[in-house]
Amino acid sequence: MTEAIGIDDIRAAQRRLAGVARVTPLLESPFLNALAGRRVLVKAECLQRTGSFKFRGGWSALSALPEAARKRGVIAFSSGNHAQGVAHAAELLGVPAVIVMPDDAPVLKLANTRAHGAEVVLYDRRGGENREEIGGRIAAERGLTLIRPFDEPTVMAGQGTCGLEIAAQAREAGVEKADVLVCCGGGGLTSGIAVALESEAPGLRVRPCEPVGFDDAARSLATGERQSNPSESGSICDAILSPSLGEMTFRILKRLAGPGLAVTDEQALRAMGQAFLRLKIVAEPGGAVALAAALYRADEIEGDAVICTVSGGNVDPAMFARALETL
Repeated sequence: MTEAIGIDDIRAAQRRLAGVARVTPLLESPFLNALAGRRVLVKAECLQRTGSFKFRGGWSALSALPEAARKRGVIAFSSGNHAQGVAHAAELLGVPAVIVMPDDAPVLKLANTRAHGAEVVLYDRRGGENREEIGGRIAAERGLTLIRPFDEPTVMAGQGTCGLEIAAQAREAGVEKADVLVCCGGGGLTSGIAVALESEAPGLRVRPCEPVGFDDAARSLATGERQSNPSESGSICDAILSPSLGEMTFRILKRLAGPGLAVTDEQALRAMGQAFLRLKIVAEPGGAVALAAALYRADEIEGDAVICTVSGGNVDPAMFARALETL
């Protein structure tokens, strides 16, 4: 079976995103380099519109829709970052949007999604309600187009534009061979970056990073079969607590990704603190796991340099205060 996206899809998404999405910087700090024992280059997607990489996929998907589908509106389900990405893209394009979100999502993410003009429908994640069933039902009732958070080709292609930027920026930094650590939930960003790097920077290898206890991607790659997490809650890394990799994303990662890495919530908090102290950026827990792996799982990484994503920065003040207490 052919894979969901190729490099031409990512380049097409990049053209649609041109002048709309930000080209986020690749940052470096001598203090983080010393802590990790190698160069650490940080792709700061927390500086993207809506505070995460998800705007790339949201705009890519909505801008590719036929005009008639846009007029009817879209629906998405998300714990917060895909919600905001789709809501803001819809706001900019004048498209009605409904977002299905867990009732335990961070307050900031709920507020931001509503502020972008989307209708928010809450569901009980801890009680076992299924967001896909809810989203599918509302989509059918209202004639809305469902924009899935990761197993959707136009979304994956949009996330892959981050990989095109990493390839160019790594060349500028003199890095031709390195592991690229990516915060991974459903695998949209990880697989999109992997496809981009295969074409543009074959010496760079993607590795998914996850919270301990929610390392389905690492287990899937180790076994060769798609694995699931026992729960969608129980870690502060809410942004990446997907039940499993998508079928489309796993097919790509099975071919292109290196072994996964898992970090503790405490390590994610420490990485958030270091990102603020040394890079002057704000990371949320799920957006900091790749940096945490670079800093605190360094013995599982080879080479003189490592690249990692800080994939989101939408964190409530109380959680960010916990991160600062680790310094």
